[in-house]
This record gives sequence, structure tokens and C-alpha cells, in this order.
Amino acid sequence: MELNENANLDTGQVEDLRGSGGGGGRTGGGGIPIPLPSGGGGWVGLIVTAVLVIGGAIFGGVNVLGGDGGGNQQGDNTNLEQKCATSNPNRFQEVDCRNLLYVNSVQAYWRVALPQVFGKQYQPAETNFFSNQVSTGCGAADSGVGPFYCPPDREVYIDLTFYNELSQRFGAEGEFAAPYVIAHEYGHHVQNLLGTSDEVSRQEQRDPNNANKYSVMLELQADCYAGVWAKFATTTTDAGGQALFKSITEADISQAVETAEAIGDDAIQKKAGGGVNPDKFTHGTSAQRKQWFLTGYQGGDPKRCDTFTAGV
Repeated sequence: MELNENANLDTGQVEDLRGSGGGGGRTGGGGIPIPLPSGGGGWVGLIVTAVLVIGGAIFGGVNVLGGDGGGNQQGDNTNLEQKCATSNPNRFQEVDCRNLLYVNSVQAYWRVALPQVFGKQYQPAETNFFSNQVSTGCGAADSGVGPFYCPPDREVYIDLTFYNELSQRFGAEGEFAAPYVIAHEYGHHVQNLLGTSDEVSRQEQRDPNNANKYSVMLELQADCYAGVWAKFATTTTDAGGQALFKSITEADISQAVETAEAIGDDAIQKKAGGGVNPDKFTHGTSAQRKQWFLTGYQGGDPKRCDTFTAGV
């Protein structure tokens, strides 16, 4: 993967909340925890996907995280703007700037693809960089939730230190793990815009015993959308027409696949030291996550990401 050093990054697509003081409310209750023992003997809850779709959309806006449900923090992008400017020759050594480029690229793709493929105008979503804890339209969350998308406020949230955990605890060490994560979260935003999340919510209410199955379908579709973006990432440009990526290699795609496999429900359950229980799956097995990412990447067609009629 080679990023274009001449690309102008749009910091307006990101809100840097890391100096804003955190989220209030209770922390730690959100998402689906992945129980891996930490060095201090506690438990670390990590998830790469937008688990808040389950709380915010499938359950009709239930505030699964507690707190007041409001994202009222004020970010400060001053440092980000300086660090990620083209005048800084070392900007892509910074995880902030690389992730900013990924956000720009994913949104540039969907800005074109959504109306072309689905006949619907794309509405941009902001990504929030936070540390420790954050207030969102879904309630208060902490870093243990991992990256997530909140449907009520239509924003993505990520503590960038998550990538260290992804590498150290799950063995997903490749650089392309990060853009895969970002693209997956924006896949949930696309689902929200298309009404897929609302339809899944209605289906879950009609058939609550199969809520996990519907969650898996939603998550695998977001994986597929991430694969479609990866197919066209080198065609995405900044506002002036400069390419954002110079190249993406098959080795990069392999890193995304390895990440998808590392965070399959069965792989996570095995790492937790227990047996594999399909009844507890919420995001799909390693094989399914690999399959659907590659379905998106190899086909390059978002309409082929129909995990619902595929009967996964």
C-alpha cells in the first residue's frame, strides 16, 4: 500500500475529541466484549465492528451504553490540520493522518457509488477520534467497545490505540487492517442510509429468537462493502482530483483477509479459552468474514453483498 504524499486531506471529515475530556455516564458496558485476559488479570472487551448498530438500530434506538445519550463534546482539529498538511513530509508516519486518508477515501467511493448503484444520494458521516471514553448519540462508550458506528448520530467512533490491541491480541499485524476496519464501519453507515438497518430492526422484532442471525447478516454485509471499497480505493481522489492511494497490492488484501479471519466469532471464542458456540455468533465465523470481504473485493459490486438472501 502506497499513499499519495501530494493528496490534500479533508480534516473536516474527522473530529478530534482526544483533548475534549471524555464522555461522562458509565463506561465499559457497550458492544459485545471479547474476553481476553489482560495483563492485570481483568478482561479486555474489543470488537472491530459496529456493534452499536444492534443497540441503536436493531433494537430501535435503545441506549445500550448508558449515560445521557448525547454527544456534546467539542473537538479540536488544530493539531490534526497541522500534522496532516501536505507541508509535513512525515505525515503518513502518523496513525492519525493515515486514518484520515482512509476516511476520505471510503467516503469518496460511496459519494459516487451510492447514487450510481442504489440511486440514493450519499450523506457524509463524521469519524470521531477519541481516547478512553466518549459521549455519543448511543450513550457513553469507552475504548473497550472498539471502533463502532452509532446510527442515531450517524457517526463513527474510534480510539486509534485499538490497532495496537488488534495486532498484539489478535495477530492482525498488517497495515491494511486499519483501512479494512474503517471501511467496515462506513459499511454500516451505508446500511443506515439504505434503510437496511431499519429493516433488520423490524425483522428482529418479528423474530427475536433469531436476533443473532440477523446481526451476523448485517455484519457480513459490512465486510462485503469494505471489500468493494478496497477494489476501487485506488480510484478515489481528494477534492482537487489527486489520487489518495498510489497503489494497493494483493499483500494488502491478504492482510485485510487475515484480519477478518482473526476476528471471526469462532476464532474469538477459541482465544477466550472456551468452546465454539454458534448460538452466540453475532458477526460471523472466520470463514464467513473472509468469504464476504472477498465477495466484495473480487466482484466490485455492492449489490452482490446481499447476505440476507444468501442465507448465511
